[in-house]
Amino acid sequence: MYEFSTLGWIKHVVFHPVEGFEDMRWKKQGSIKAALVIVFLLFVAMVANRQLMGFQFNTAYVKVFNIVPLLVQSVVYFFTWVIGNWALCTLFDGEGTLKKICIYSAYALVPYIVCEFISILISNFIVQDERIWMTSVHYLGLIWSVVLMIQAMKAAHQYSFGKTIVSMVFTVVAMLLILFLAILLLSLFQQVYVFGYSIYTEIAYRIRG
Repeated sequence: MYEFSTLGWIKHVVFHPVEGFEDMRWKKQGSIKAALVIVFLLFVAMVANRQLMGFQFNTAYVKVFNIVPLLVQSVVYFFTWVIGNWALCTLFDGEGTLKKICIYSAYALVPYIVCEFISILISNFIVQDERIWMTSVHYLGLIWSVVLMIQAMKAAHQYSFGKTIVSMVFTVVAMLLILFLAILLLSLFQQVYVFGYSIYTEIAYRIRG
C-alpha cells in the first residue's frame, strides 16, 4: 500500500483512478483543506475563463462583470452536488460520508481545472483556425474529470458501476430540486423583507406626519 503526501494522493487518484480512490478509501486519506483549495481554484478558473480568455474567443462583455453567476457555477454547484449525493446515500445504501464525498469529488475536478487554465493560456496564442487545440484541451479535462468522478463515487460508496451511474443521475436531479427550493426560499424572504419594509415606511411616514 502507498504512502503519499496530500499532493501525492491527488496525483495518484488523477493518474490511477481505479486503484487510487480505493487506496485512499482504504488508507482513510484525503484532505478537506486541499478539497476546499481545489474548489476555490475551480472558481478562479471560471473567473479566468471569463476575463483572461483570448479576445478572439471571449464572447463575454467584459465591461459588465458579475461575479455571482461564476460563484454559483463553481462553489454553489459543487456543494449542492456534495449535499445531494450525501442525501441519496441512504436511499442507495452508500457508505460515503459527507466529508469523503466532498474530498473525492474535489479531487476528481483537478484535471478539468488544470486543462481549463491551459486552454485559457493557449487561447492567447492561437488564431480562430487553430481553435481545435483549445477545444481539445478543454474537453480532455472535462472527460477526464467525469471519469474520475464516476470512479470517486464508486469508491466512496462501494457501488457497482451501474449503480454509480444511476446514483449520479439522481444526484443531478437532487441538485435541481435543492436549487429550486433555495431560489423559492430566497424569493419568499425577499417578499417578506419588502412587505416588512413597506409597513415600516408607512408607519414612519404617519408618525412624522
